[in-house]
This record gives sequence, C-alpha cells and structure tokens, in this order.
Amino acid sequence: MDYLHQRRAIAETGINVSPLGLGTVKLGRNTGVKYPQAFDLPDDKQALSLLAQAWELGINLLDTAPAYGHSEQRLGQLLPKLNKEWVIATKVGETFNPDTAASHYQFDPAFIRLSIEQSLTRLQRDVLDIVLIHSNGDDCHIIEREGALDVLNELKQEGLIRATGMSTKTVSGGILTLQNADIAMVMHNIAYQQELAVLDYADDQNKAIFIKKALASGHLTQNNEQGLQHNLDFIYQHPAVTSVIMGTITPAHLTTNCHAVNQAIQKASASV
Repeated sequence: MDYLHQRRAIAETGINVSPLGLGTVKLGRNTGVKYPQAFDLPDDKQALSLLAQAWELGINLLDTAPAYGHSEQRLGQLLPKLNKEWVIATKVGETFNPDTAASHYQFDPAFIRLSIEQSLTRLQRDVLDIVLIHSNGDDCHIIEREGALDVLNELKQEGLIRATGMSTKTVSGGILTLQNADIAMVMHNIAYQQELAVLDYADDQNKAIFIKKALASGHLTQNNEQGLQHNLDFIYQHPAVTSVIMGTITPAHLTTNCHAVNQAIQKASASV
C-alpha cells in the first residue's frame, strides 16, 4: 500500500499534508549549514525535476523559510510551472546573512508582519498555508514576552495564514506552542528523544507535530540505509507525528527516503 499519498490533518485547520515533507534548505542556501558534505545549489531545471518527482511520489508538503537563502523566491518562481496544490510551510523570526554566514533573530510584531508580507511576495501567494516561528531556543520568552504567536494568530484571523506554530527547541516551549497554536515542529529521532513529552501532549490534544532533523541533518544515516529505516521506524511509531521534514536535492536519495517512510508507516499501522 502507498502510504505517502495518504493525507494527515493539521488540527482543525482543514489543511491535510503528506506524512513526508520535502525540506528546501538546499534549494536556496549552501553556506553556514551543518550537513556532512558540501553541495552546490541545483539549477532551475534540476530543482523543478526534483519537485515534480516529490509530487509523483506522494509529497504535497514543502518546508521553507526566509533563513533558507533564496528558497522561498525559487519556490515562488518554480511551483506555478507544476500547477499542483502544494502545501507550503514557511517561517518567521530568523534571517540569514550570506556574507557573514550568521543568523539574526527578531520577533517583534512589526518585523513579523513585514516578514509575512515578504514571504507572500516571494512565494507568489495570497495566503500562507503554514507559518512557524523560527525559534532561537528561548521558546517561552518568544511566546510570552514577545507575543510572536499572538501576532501570527492575529494574521490567521485576518486571513493571511491558515495554520500557525513554532519550530521549538524546548519541551516547555513545545507544549506552550501547542496550547496557543496548531503545530509544533520538534526534533525527535532514535538518538534524541528529549522532546517526547511534546509529542505525547500533541497526541492528547489533537494538535500537529512536524519532525525536524529526523536524521540529524544526515549525520545519523550517512552511507547507511539500514540506519535510515531503523530511525524512521522509530519516529513513525508515535501517533502524534503528522509529517517528517526531510531535505534532499538528490533524486536517488528522495526515492530512498520515500520508500523507507512508506515501509515505516506500514509497520506502524500493522502494530496498532
């Protein structure tokens, strides 16, 4: 059975996504990243072919961010050529300076609104499907003191965003996010389970979980397909997992990842 073409609901938003999302850092940025190997950005033909392949394999979710270099702009230019109903998750709060290879974080309401306007323009969209706060690690401060999620939820009420959340780095921040938004994006894999309580909370409250760094940016499974399967089997065992975000610009890797995810979901379904 092909599980990748199945869709999972994001809370009560009406958005339904594939259980695997394609991360697009490598479409827009190759400096200041933590992958095991250096890489060149794909040209438009290669990027378009990869996106078409992802869709055919069942992926409808793309993950991007202003901090991913030119990723948003390239998606905005390339996706209309495919004419498919993609769900795009982008972020706000972190920007990246390619000259210094340094990130800058800002979470005040004026900056967030400006960033949303810029993302709408770059992605060539009237509404953003999903917007997550790109946390610097001080999750609770961003939510409680900066009011960043409040601003996103206001923009949701205004019709500019369909679903809100945060890419968090703490358990307290993840749970607080789910109390105030639709999605928490958390790190969770066989070598890192410190945020398991966030997944448990999401399962109890019918909120969505996106998994980031499922393979620790490739370090967990470098040249090891057996490790890939073992790790994904572990991740998809948890019922709260809505989608796992995995990035690649290599067609063979994309096929391998999709096959492994399909196998993992099949095993998880059989064990219920």
